[in-house]
Amino acid sequence: MPAASGICYGDAMNDGHTPFSSRFGFRGPDAKITIREDAPDEVRDAVAMLGYAFDLGPGGMRELLCEVLLKRPDLGNWSPGNIESEVHRLIDQAPWYKIYDFVERLYTEVGKNDFTGERKRAFEERLNLSFRELGVGWELEQGKLVARGSEAFALATRDAVAVMLEAGSPTAANEIHEALKDVSRRPSADVTGAIQHAMAALECVAREIDGSTDTLGKIIGRLTLPPPLDAALHKLWGFASEQGRHIVEGREPRFEEAELVVTVASAVSVYLLRHAGRASPTTSF
Repeated sequence: MPAASGICYGDAMNDGHTPFSSRFGFRGPDAKITIREDAPDEVRDAVAMLGYAFDLGPGGMRELLCEVLLKRPDLGNWSPGNIESEVHRLIDQAPWYKIYDFVERLYTEVGKNDFTGERKRAFEERLNLSFRELGVGWELEQGKLVARGSEAFALATRDAVAVMLEAGSPTAANEIHEALKDVSRRPSADVTGAIQHAMAALECVAREIDGSTDTLGKIIGRLTLPPPLDAALHKLWGFASEQGRHIVEGREPRFEEAELVVTVASAVSVYLLRHAGRASPTTSF
């Protein structure tokens, strides 16, 4: 029922009604990603309203927030309106990364007694849609927030792991997985770790194809890359060696640079494995 502020707890989607935009497939374009290590007001508001939309009233929201923030509830607040005000205050004052911790906690709570998984799927879908519209560089995957990059980044990394596993290269696949974990780390992405792991994956693939234990820099000239792609890969190796291994004081790589390295390393690894016949060139993942 409505609280004092007029917020209606509960969601039309939960009573069998699918909104107009979902029925007809309308949605706005993805905003440019501008939010990574931050949670501005519009993000905090969206998270709060989504919790209410999935039947978590003021009491339930406060309990989860206090659990995430390790704070004691204000026992002097007992009416729905006062508790709601406390919820908004907690959300407004929370460190930015705790908001994303709260998102994952909401997902778990929404999924309680959800034996079909429908509520969790709907929560994830609506949260990710909101984040895309707001330009947030995170997305929820089976209850865990991971870094959201460009479409090329998403496709390259997804295909790389699948192709590496098909080709019998679990070590390389694990390196890509570790690179993705590094760029998704909170409160600060480990961009140098992501670069190191991505290039380690590519080096692992190159060694398997070359049948040697040489470094990637020595192997590149013996690979099947046509010019000038081989020269471009040499430059990428040099950049990764400098930024991922020999950090220059005051020159830490940016997230976008790590994203580029991970994307290119993943795409080249897929190309090499498929060209060598280690993975199907027509398999769609």
